[in-house]
Amino acid sequence: MMNEVRNRIAARVARDIPEGSYVNLGIGLPTLVANHIPADREVILHSENGVLGRWHRSGEGQFDPDVINAGKEPIHLLAGAALFHHADSFAMMRGGHLDICVLGGFQVSERGDLANWHAGDPNAIPAVGGAMDLAVGAKRVFVTMEHVGKNGVHKILRECTYPLTGSRCVSRIYTDLAVLEVHADGLHVIELSPGVTREQLAASTGADLIFEPVLVA
Repeated sequence: MMNEVRNRIAARVARDIPEGSYVNLGIGLPTLVANHIPADREVILHSENGVLGRWHRSGEGQFDPDVINAGKEPIHLLAGAALFHHADSFAMMRGGHLDICVLGGFQVSERGDLANWHAGDPNAIPAVGGAMDLAVGAKRVFVTMEHVGKNGVHKILRECTYPLTGSRCVSRIYTDLAVLEVHADGLHVIELSPGVTREQLAASTGADLIFEPVLVA
């Protein structure tokens, strides 16, 4: 996925984070969300390796190698941010203290099941990290992902075919094509990306979609 598209998705997620929220940012695309939250909005970011507060990506040659996010990317801490023990960080995740977590995804089902730690390849190294703790511990789970995988493979499905990270845990899905919200009756389309039609989105999704009045970003 091109950096422009990744940043567009991250900025779209940032728009939906309310004032006063405690928000975990997972590895990969979710880490970009930190750069798109307005400076005047009070949002407390959390990283599973033990960071709490506000930060942004460090510039080249201007970083402390000991200050990183969960993806081992160097970050610059803003005033008021804190570093603390990994165990305390997981206690926050498991204790229901996070309002939102933003995670990447391999697959999401129409019921909100999430698969993001193993793609079924027998040669792949499993990388669950703290995703299972976040999926069940956060009040809302936002997933960022490409809508369609390599060779046109559907990533949003009626049923996940990869091992699950969490069951019925996803609240919203943000992709390069649309923003979807998970409800008891299925996937509601709340926004289409510029240039994307309903027909294109339906053909790119392996589950039924419910089209209500849809915004175009």
